[in-house]
Amino acid sequence: MSSKIRDYNKLAVDILNELGGENNIVTVSRCATRLRLVTQHTPDHAKENIAKLPGVITVVEKGGQIQVVIGTHVDKVYNAFTQLINTDKKVTNDNKANILNRVIATMSAVFAPFVYVLAASGILQGILILIKLGFPKVESTSTYKIFDFISWAPFFFLPIFIAITASQHFRCNIYIAVACCAALLSPTWTKLAELIKEGAKIDLFGIALSETPYNSTVLPPLFLVWLLSYLERFLEPRLHSIIKPLLMPLICLVIMVPSTLIAIGPITANAAHYIANGYNWIVNLAPFIAGGLIGAVWQVLVIFGVHWGIAPVITENINQYGQDSFQAFQTIAVIGQVGAALGFYIKTKTQEMKGISLSAFITGLFGITEPAIYGVNLRFKKPFIYGCICASLGGIVAGFFTPYYYTYAALPGPLTIVNTIKPDNMSSFFGVAIGSAIALIGPVILIQIFGTGETIQDNFNNQKTINTQDNNPKILLDEVDITSPMTGKALSLSEVPDPAFSQKLMGEGIAIEPTDNHVYAPFDGEVTAVFENSKHAIGLTLDNGVELLIHVGIDTVNLTNNEFAYHVELHQKVKKGDLLISFNPDAIKQAGYPLITPIIIVNTDQYQQISLTDKTQVTVDDIIFNIKQ
Repeated sequence: MSSKIRDYNKLAVDILNELGGENNIVTVSRCATRLRLVTQHTPDHAKENIAKLPGVITVVEKGGQIQVVIGTHVDKVYNAFTQLINTDKKVTNDNKANILNRVIATMSAVFAPFVYVLAASGILQGILILIKLGFPKVESTSTYKIFDFISWAPFFFLPIFIAITASQHFRCNIYIAVACCAALLSPTWTKLAELIKEGAKIDLFGIALSETPYNSTVLPPLFLVWLLSYLERFLEPRLHSIIKPLLMPLICLVIMVPSTLIAIGPITANAAHYIANGYNWIVNLAPFIAGGLIGAVWQVLVIFGVHWGIAPVITENINQYGQDSFQAFQTIAVIGQVGAALGFYIKTKTQEMKGISLSAFITGLFGITEPAIYGVNLRFKKPFIYGCICASLGGIVAGFFTPYYYTYAALPGPLTIVNTIKPDNMSSFFGVAIGSAIALIGPVILIQIFGTGETIQDNFNNQKTINTQDNNPKILLDEVDITSPMTGKALSLSEVPDPAFSQKLMGEGIAIEPTDNHVYAPFDGEVTAVFENSKHAIGLTLDNGVELLIHVGIDTVNLTNNEFAYHVELHQKVKKGDLLISFNPDAIKQAGYPLITPIIIVNTDQYQQISLTDKTQVTVDDIIFNIKQ
């Protein structure tokens, strides 16, 4: 519904509840604009209910994932969401998706977290291209060379990034994964690979090695980490706990690195090479057809979240040939939707849609089109269709100029067109520039002629939203006092050893170091969030409108051995003084977790003033919050 997000933390809690709670979550990840969730099953009406939440643009179920499209604030929702669940838990019931869906979900989970780093690298390379074009002599200076290797570093060490994100996705030890992939980037192996390429015979255990270098590769480190996860699970129950910390990385290193050099690396690298060559063969055969097709359908693939699957082709082209045509056509497709958002902004009469479309247009300049697609273009259909048509025409025209990108841009769009510049192939830049102009201007013209697709009812609903969107459903008429839910030592949030709380990312509040083992309802209300796997926290919506999160201990989401017990259920009405949670302080301390309990007002931004107690010791009868509307 794309209304203003007043509280990212509440949105995270609401999404979790609609999806059936912590036990139903298999994996969680994010990309530039989406919270990507894999669940064991999708509750009835969950997609529809989540789509109606303030701050959610839409919900897409594709590629084995529930993709909650939020926009550029997704990082805040993701950070809040991961605070609510045990992100390290092992889940075995995750094979329901077909192979294609699982591959797409994997590529998304692996690339999305560091896509902005690669995008920054691409923009820096574009800037260097312009500088070199205007001042050719600068290329020989040490300053230029330093910034040049800075711009290439994320791409060169791509296997390290993949090791980090893939280990999180496949749930294996991140440090072992990084160590294995780092070995593949060793300068020693690079020299050996060059010798093999020159004809030298180098073997490992009598098996001849191939000349495959692993800098900038995607599939070799990805498959390495995938197989590493199985090796770790095999070794886990078979190694004694005393020697496991040492033997686990030792065994994994001596098995996985040689296995990659002998088989995994050459096989997967060749597979990526053949896939890229297949695409290049099609482009060389009829580049204008490829350009028209990619321009037309690329943003359709974005709708379904399957666009990450092309990443290995692009990176392989850049790695092997130093150029890639797909990003050239991809850029034109992106600009088609940017132009549609701009055309909508110019044509629409409603202030709300002007704000949404302008924001979507600006975001699209950075290569992120989900806000434009879901917030405007697809919502009213016509702009999306016009954007695809004009992008297809732009791709056809660009195809006659043999366009290429000369670096991996990660988020192709208007700002990365300079990456098409190469002095001995300036037609590449001109082709993409002309195609992009068609894709940008075409939808603007078509929308002015044929309209935005809005109806009178749409305009009425938009105006109604403007008049009501700032009204809170629950209003405090004056002020209210909230008592402590537990007895203990009162602390400021700055003393909590967790930045999510100490930096007040979750909201205003205090912390209590308990001296007993009970949590009580501080006011009449309803239980609105529970965490069945760990039972370490609880969310309450009080009858006065205050939304509380009571989080017993720090990182206690990892405890699942009955250290906590609920005495209430989700959606249960409670009275002040009702017992909510009991816990075993000794077991929690023995496991190494602090008992400090943050008590957070989740909807902090709805209140003008929140006064905190100045007492150092509190009981359940003491007021800890005085809240004014």
